[in-house]
Amino acid sequence: MRDIVFTRGSGWIPNVIREAGELKLMLGAGADANHEPRTFTFSIGEAHLAVIREDLARHLLLWSAVLPLCDAAGTRDRLDENAAVALLDPILLSVPADVDALFQRIRWDRGRLIAHGADIGLLERGQVCAAMGAATETSDGKRAQEYHANRRRAERGTVLGPLDAAILRYTGQYLHGATVPKRMPDTVDPALLPEVMRVIATAEQACAGMRIGRDPRRGKRATDKRDWDRMATTVDAAVRRAHPELVDDAVRTVSFLMCSEAADRSRSTPMEDDEEAAGDRADFGDSARKTTLSFTDDKGVEKKWIQDNPRTATTEFWEFVRDRSAADNEVFTIEDEEMGEGIQLHFYADSIARITTVHEGDGESDPEYRVEYSLVDGISGYRNLVSAFVRGGCAALEQHGSWMSDTAEFERARQQRDAK
Repeated sequence: MRDIVFTRGSGWIPNVIREAGELKLMLGAGADANHEPRTFTFSIGEAHLAVIREDLARHLLLWSAVLPLCDAAGTRDRLDENAAVALLDPILLSVPADVDALFQRIRWDRGRLIAHGADIGLLERGQVCAAMGAATETSDGKRAQEYHANRRRAERGTVLGPLDAAILRYTGQYLHGATVPKRMPDTVDPALLPEVMRVIATAEQACAGMRIGRDPRRGKRATDKRDWDRMATTVDAAVRRAHPELVDDAVRTVSFLMCSEAADRSRSTPMEDDEEAAGDRADFGDSARKTTLSFTDDKGVEKKWIQDNPRTATTEFWEFVRDRSAADNEVFTIEDEEMGEGIQLHFYADSIARITTVHEGDGESDPEYRVEYSLVDGISGYRNLVSAFVRGGCAALEQHGSWMSDTAEFERARQQRDAK
């Protein structure tokens, strides 16, 4: 039988219960292996209950000191009840100076106290009892999050000015730098918002006309890392030049915002439009255009494209890559059987081979092929090569890169590139 003897507030502040006639402190902390909340209890005395009833600050200090013991118990171990009981007298019954000294020696959950209104300056100076003079039963988790975020920045040597902080709040990255940024003007002090918008305008002007294309090699939502890096570098340089007073965190969050928005625009663009924007649009004449093509991957899966298809061959091919590409499936081929030519894309090596039929096979001899290799500069290079082949065949690839028929020569060139 478990009866609640004392409870404070409606949150997670530990309760006092009576179980089998014994007073115990009960608190929830952590989770078990099934992600269900864990509950811990340990024995207390009547004198401890009296202080807990009357003194919110001591109650919260005890909670802060016991939480690390709960963390140590993990998902399945028992609470070290002896260690928990050993905290009762020093925290609840000792004079403030001794409590302060204790908190210099033990682990405790600083964020829990800050969430309940503790004075951060006094906590930092080790005056934990005095810091709890403004403690409240209600919890403000965001206050603790902001404290930890600022502490992480301070450990990196970063101190935010008012405009830096306002920019991070505008993008929603003040608390968590890994959060996808977005525009949140309502979170910014109205007095600082015009300055924030001037910084954002600088970034927008710097990357106007730039785009981040998709990278079908890495799935349906993947975008071109090189495009991303190029835009981020451009925005960073412009913002630093126009606003040299900003710290790195503020500059990075602005470039992250610009790149994220550009990537989202690309993901929402139909594949045809994406190809129109990214592809090589050179025209090699109607006689050179492909009428029937076969796409295959390294697993032997094949897809056909014919000229009366309402979608372009490049669009169909890149969708085939998007749907089929994987870590163990990185070689894709486009073949024009009628013309006896094709290209093979080696995504794992950033290279391509163009293959042309020199001699058709017959009953007495095997067909003879000419195979030439070239290095490829990222997904944009692949896009240009695919577009050129679809529009003009192998002949149209001559202007795209240096082609080598000697495999040893090509391998040396690849190794030299990769070593840079």
